[in-house]
Amino acid sequence: MKIIKRPNEDIKIEQAHGGSGARKVLVSTEHIKSQHFEAMTRGFLPGNSSFDWHNHLGVEEVMVVIKGEGEIHDKDGTYSYAPGDVFIFPANVEHKIVNPTNQEHEMIFVRIKL
Repeated sequence: MKIIKRPNEDIKIEQAHGGSGARKVLVSTEHIKSQHFEAMTRGFLPGNSSFDWHNHLGVEEVMVVIKGEGEIHDKDGTYSYAPGDVFIFPANVEHKIVNPTNQEHEMIFVRIKL
């Protein structure tokens, strides 16, 4: 197998979570053959918006905040985020990500199938 390079300008932006934000799918099962890997994405959350309540059935998700300060909500509470913070979302746990500012926020997400 050869090393795969995916130049940023070649990776298309697509709508995410019903159009509340956008993402670039950086790596998918097309690129990595592990049975547990689902995807690695770069998320873009516009100002004054949210990735509304959702969960990932049978998938754990790791989020690394690249840009912006906002909030994560789950049934147990609200957690602030800032650049460099890492969140681990267990499979099947409802959560939402809120950007209360006027600036676009960016995150990296890694999704792992159970």
